Amino acid sequence: LLLGLLVATTAPSLGLPEPRVYLSSWAVLVAEGPREAGGLARRHGLLCLGQVMEGEPYYHFTHRGTRQRALSRHWGWHMRLTKEPKVLWFEQQSLKRRTKRSTSVVPTDPWFHKQWYMAVAGSSLANPGCSVLATPVLCTPTAPLLTLLPLLSLFFSPQRDPLASYDFNSNDPDPQPRYTAGNENRHGTRCAGEVAAAANNHVCGTGVAYNARVGGVRMLDGAITDLVEAQSLSLHPQHIHIYSASWGPLDDGRTVDGPGVLATQAFLRGATKGRGGLGSIFIWASGNGGINYDNCNCDGYTNSIYTLAVGSVLAGGHQPRYGEGCSAILTTTFSSRATSQEQIVTTDLHHGCTDGHTGTSASAPLAAGIMALALEANPTLSWRDLQHLAVRASKPAHLQAEDWAGNGAGHRVSHHYGYGLLDAGLLVEMAKTWAGTQPQRRCSVKALNTPRHIGSKLTISTDVSSCSGSTEQILSLEHVQVQLSLSYSRRGDLAISLTSPMGTTSTLVTVRPYDISQEGYKDWTFMSTHFWDENPNGTWTLQLENKGDAYNRGLLTSFILHLHGTQEDMSARSFMPPSSGQCLQRDSQGACQECGGSLYTHQGSCLSYCPPRYYSSPRRATTATTATTALVCARCHPSCYTCQGPSATNCTACVPSLTLDELTHACS
Repeated sequence: LLLGLLVATTAPSLGLPEPRVYLSSWAVLVAEGPREAGGLARRHGLLCLGQVMEGEPYYHFTHRGTRQRALSRHWGWHMRLTKEPKVLWFEQQSLKRRTKRSTSVVPTDPWFHKQWYMAVAGSSLANPGCSVLATPVLCTPTAPLLTLLPLLSLFFSPQRDPLASYDFNSNDPDPQPRYTAGNENRHGTRCAGEVAAAANNHVCGTGVAYNARVGGVRMLDGAITDLVEAQSLSLHPQHIHIYSASWGPLDDGRTVDGPGVLATQAFLRGATKGRGGLGSIFIWASGNGGINYDNCNCDGYTNSIYTLAVGSVLAGGHQPRYGEGCSAILTTTFSSRATSQEQIVTTDLHHGCTDGHTGTSASAPLAAGIMALALEANPTLSWRDLQHLAVRASKPAHLQAEDWAGNGAGHRVSHHYGYGLLDAGLLVEMAKTWAGTQPQRRCSVKALNTPRHIGSKLTISTDVSSCSGSTEQILSLEHVQVQLSLSYSRRGDLAISLTSPMGTTSTLVTVRPYDISQEGYKDWTFMSTHFWDENPNGTWTLQLENKGDAYNRGLLTSFILHLHGTQEDMSARSFMPPSSGQCLQRDSQGACQECGGSLYTHQGSCLSYCPPRYYSSPRRATTATTATTALVCARCHPSCYTCQGPSATNCTACVPSLTLDELTHACS
């Protein structure tokens, strides 16, 4: 099990937008393979530094002789690559502005008594029994942790994992920090300590998943490009299980920015191919732009369907002043206390400890550690399984907000906290018996045929009946995306909301008074988790409303509604306690080889079901005196998502890129 903490080093600015700065670096798509890419680079006087993402045909080209930074594209190389027939796509890399999302058995470690959130994290203050503190006794994962800044051997020596480490700023395997007088590069060490600081070593405090293995990646202490982000997000996806990111675009209340072409591909590749097809887990801090009235739906990392966005709450249940709300937040963890100087206890640079870590940067690692405990309890959970579990294991508890509302499936949800405070104990218990969700389905509806003037208010309704009765039919929603293109005289004055057929209204973006841009939204995709488990059939309504000057004007030119979900009626599922069955025989390493009762043996564990990509199969076990039949999970054919046998014609559902033939039961 491997987690990743992704952190940034640049500070926000409220000045005028900075001009784009181009580097002498290109991402190039060449289908013929590494040999052809290297030869092509040499023919054009460039150096090929290899694949951006392992197994994908994107390559990193650079030129040592050209000016390293410029305010315009290098048109000579641009024309050469444009005319090259074997180049299918390319993009000269430009700098990105990213900012940190921090504002600055009972373990025996000396600062453990200061870790107030370990006793209440994931539970109501009135019910501290369901807590992180109790959970590691049941689940202490051996999970590597990926960080962008280095980890200190004092805290992490037993858990450090070199395969989870790299320095993409200096292109070497050692992600040691660059020490400065102001200790600006402390962020990664602090986030890592929350998850995996060793227990009972009489140093500092204890991590949530304190047996986790950890690694480090340095990527945001230098030139930040789409290529660097993609390399970091796709580092060893078969080895790393969870990536936790506490950085993003500027939280200044006026920026609209997200992942580039390569980072977008890295998210998709991680979700579809990571962890043997179960999907990499990307945990993301929602943002610290509350003081600037920012909205995290203007952050394309937080509002990706492939990331699990985490919000923050103070110990007393109040919203922190930096808290940034939006409809993409799924769950919430603690970040600080309002009644004392103590915030989050964790490791620090120079072999030190701190009790001053805070911000959503502190919340995301806590969620990553809790997710690690769930994966340790059930390693077959997919990235979508964990999001379903997060919805069910998050509770409104004592969290205070005026917008709490029940959606059409009965879940209470808020734009500030998602579905509530993440309950570690409940999440782990539910994970133990969670049966895998059916394949993801997507239905897209073009809802606008001709451009419409926005004026003071514009309402557009669209029916999604075209999704019914087809291979795109969805019975239970997960993510809903609204892809818009529009112009507007002052972007921050425009509020946008979406209402489902079941009557749930989700605010996609609120008023942002500092956003004076006249660019509008250019093919921007908003996302909402507030319709989780609802049936999407019926009429959806989009509303755009001017909340500013009466003279504001705009034009909506495109509106596409994307529905993601499953064919299963998820509201019919009920939580069952873990099975009481036992392992009958273990190997020398402690892995189960034979399970009792009706349990299936799978990867050394006993499960009540076989996960996606596996099917239930009897296996005859013979000893000197007896012959028994044990139940095991055997692997499906690679084309099948679920199956009833090992052959390519035993499929019952297909992986997302394929379609099931109902007659042959094959995927193509």
